[in-house]
Amino acid sequence: MKENKKHLSIEEYFDNQPEKIKESLKELKDCILKAVPEAIEMLNYGIPAYALVKGGKREEQIMIAGYKKHVGLYPHPTVMDKFDKELEGYKKGKGSVQFPIDKPLPKALIVKMVKYRMLLLKK
Repeated sequence: MKENKKHLSIEEYFDNQPEKIKESLKELKDCILKAVPEAIEMLNYGIPAYALVKGGKREEQIMIAGYKKHVGLYPHPTVMDKFDKELEGYKKGKGSVQFPIDKPLPKALIVKMVKYRMLLLKK
């Protein structure tokens, strides 16, 4: 993985990942777009981001990233609080969760998390 490379597009970011990471990132992307088909793809902080509303700022985006042994999902601290129990067994941060690449992604859970974030943005 080329950590310091500045990527120009999401595809380029994916293409610069090892194959297993690339596959997991594409699965994360699919989950996000399944939950919010109108999400707008962009790069933010050098990683793939999906604005859930038009012109969505950082607080209105879900981000993903590839690492050596996991992929990261950055949904928002409120989402992490809501799904804390369901994410037991995964390494978590205040607004993030790490999914190891040697295990299948919990796709249904990820879709639920993204839909929940979207619901909060509509309030």
